[in-house]
Amino acid sequence: MALAEETALEGLDDPEVLTLAASQERILVTRNSRDFAPILREWAESGRHHAGCILIWSLDHSQFAEIVAGVQHLLAQWPDPDAWREIAVAF
Repeated sequence: MALAEETALEGLDDPEVLTLAASQERILVTRNSRDFAPILREWAESGRHHAGCILIWSLDHSQFAEIVAGVQHLLAQWPDPDAWREIAVAF
């Protein structure tokens, strides 16, 4: 699910996005690494749980094919959803 495809979810604050992903046991994929890295740190320090996160640091929206390939590669490396719990991977 992409947040942009769900008009009802427009305007969610970043912590709410992570809360939603966690409640649905979804791995969050975001280019908003600058904001989500500290949120993930706060969650870890407070013992909050999430289903995993992929932070994209080096690619921009115009590199969509590379982003998809990178995400597919990571998911192929760790196909078990349980392996992603509490993990944040950056590329």
